[in-house]
Amino acid sequence: MSEKQSENDLFYVCSLLEYIARKTNNKKKYIVEHIGKERINKLFNLAEIYHSENIDKVSDEIIKVSNIEKGNYKLNLIEDKPTFWDIGRVYQRLIIMIDDNKETFINNLLKVMNSWIIEKIDDYKSNLYYENPGYIYECYKEGKIL
Repeated sequence: MSEKQSENDLFYVCSLLEYIARKTNNKKKYIVEHIGKERINKLFNLAEIYHSENIDKVSDEIIKVSNIEKGNYKLNLIEDKPTFWDIGRVYQRLIIMIDDNKETFINNLLKVMNSWIIEKIDDYKSNLYYENPGYIYECYKEGKIL
C-alpha cells in the first residue's frame, strides 16, 4: 500500500525540521517557534516541490528568513546515529497516530515538537526512536516513558 501524498509531505516537513535543528544545533521547539505555523504550513503545502530541491539549499533559505541563530544544543550521539530522514519518519508516524486527518497535521506537529517526548527521542543512546511507533504513541499519550 502506498503512502498518501499528505503523509509523504508531512514526512518531508518533519525531516526538514530535524535537518535544520541539527544544522543549527537547536531544539525542535526553538526551530518551530522561529519558523512559525504559517511558514510550516506553507512548507507542508509545497513539500512535493521542495522535496525535489537540495535540502541544504532549502534549509539555508528557511534559516535565513526565520532568523534562526546557531545554538548550543547537542544531541546525545551514538556512533551510528539515525539520519534526519529516520527521525523525520518517527515524528511523522507519531503525528499520524495522534490524528490521521491531514487538516490537523500541522497543529499536531507543533504540539509534538513542543512536547517532552522530543528530548527523549533525541537521546539516541536510549533507542526510543527505534521503538515500535505504537509504543512511542502510548508514551506520548501518557506523558511518560512506559
